[in-house]
This record gives sequence, structure tokens and C-alpha cells, in this order.
Amino acid sequence: MSIGNSPEDDRPSVGRVLQQARIDAGLTVDEVSSTTRVRVPIVHAIEQDDYSRCGGAVYARGHIRTLARVVGIDPTGLIEQFDAEYGGRPEATPAAPLFEAERIRPEPRRPNWTAAMVAAIVAVVGFVGFTLFSDDETSTGNTVAEATQSSPPPKPKPSPTKPTDAKAEPSDSAIAAAPADKVTVKLTADGGNSWISAEDHTGRLIHEGVLKDGDSKTFTDKKQIDLVLGNAGAVNLFVNGKKVDRIGDVGQVQRVSYTKGDPEQG
Repeated sequence: MSIGNSPEDDRPSVGRVLQQARIDAGLTVDEVSSTTRVRVPIVHAIEQDDYSRCGGAVYARGHIRTLARVVGIDPTGLIEQFDAEYGGRPEATPAAPLFEAERIRPEPRRPNWTAAMVAAIVAVVGFVGFTLFSDDETSTGNTVAEATQSSPPPKPKPSPTKPTDAKAEPSDSAIAAAPADKVTVKLTADGGNSWISAEDHTGRLIHEGVLKDGDSKTFTDKKQIDLVLGNAGAVNLFVNGKKVDRIGDVGQVQRVSYTKGDPEQG
């Protein structure tokens, strides 16, 4: 990506505008990085119009918005200028549904007792008829009576019920299994890739990188987890065993913190 001024009307580039606004606001790069949690090398690169460290245009737009707000300028014009110079805004990836629709389970079929009784009667009548033709008239009555008493109708077999769907929402026992003395955060990308970073309660960086679509990451700390999501609309969050509402839109940068008492969004 180019470094310097924009070729259109010789206006300042996006990076130069951000740099000058930071200087006018009396802020250092370290102070901007500490406030926005955008790493110092990335801040330096953006101010030189080098967006290769951002991980893609979606993340570059998010960083530009964040830096612009911190130094006190409107990011709208900068985003439009960035899109004009670097290929325009791509179509947003549709966010996946927050919850899978519950499947309708068919009711188990009840035994057909009427059909079973009819079958039993037919069996008894057939047995009686066979006895009448095979024995003489004297023994017929006794045989029929004995056959009627000794041949109870067969028990109908209950229709097999369809097994319930094995896929279900997390149970209370699964939620209770999350350690009560720690904070546990699980991230799953289901609507595209997302750049993420995670810090423990001391501010130590424990993870940074791209969470690819379909992948998951889990972080645990005894007090607090701080997260930065570069594409918040593509990430599902489970905090201490419970799913929380999606915290942003596709392409939006969000920062959240969670403790042992959550899930309440940070």
C-alpha cells in the first residue's frame, strides 16, 4: 500500500491526517496505543499509510475509526478516502443466526389397541374353526372352551419411538461445571474470520492472532479476561459457561472485559 499523500487534489493521506491530529492533541504513540489497545507498531505503520500489519481491509477500517476517535476527529471522511484509495468496501459477510432454531420433535406413536384386539379375536376364531373340523362333535365343545381359556390375546408390541435429537443447548449442569473461582471465556468464529487479542488481569498479552471461521479459543484467568475483537459480528462468546449476546456488527472493533461474576458484557 502507498505511503504519502493521496493523488486526488494533493490532499493529505489517511495516515498523515491521523498523525497530525495526534500531534495536535498532544498525544504520543504509546499513549494512543495504551488507550486503544492497538499495538505500537501498527499505529506507526498506519500513520505511514502501511496497512499490511492490520490483517486485511476490515481490520484496517476498524483501526482507523478507533484512532480517529481517540485523537478527536470524525472517522467518516477517512474511511471514505481509504475505500477510494484501496479498492472500496467489500460486501459484508452476513452474520450467522444467534441461536439454532429448535427442532420440532414428533410425538411418540401410541400402541393401536383396537387393531391388537381385532387380531386376537381373529386368531381365536380361526383356532375354533380348525378344532371344529379336526375333532368329532362330542369333543368340540370342550376343545373350544379349553382353547378359549388357554389362549389369551397376544400382547401388542409398542411402536418404537424416535430417539430425541442429540443436539441440544448447554444444560444447567454443563453451565455449573465452569470453575466458580475463575473466569472462563470461549470464542467461536461462525460468520467469518476475526482478529482477536486477549490479556489476563495483570495486562499480560496471552493471545493475539486471527481466529478463522469455525475455530474456537478458550481463555481462563483467576480474576479477569480483557478481549479485543476485530470483527465482532463474526464471534460467538461463552462466558463462564453461558452464551452472551453478540456484542457488535460485522467489521466492527469491540473491546470487552469479563470477570468471575459475569456474563455481563464489559
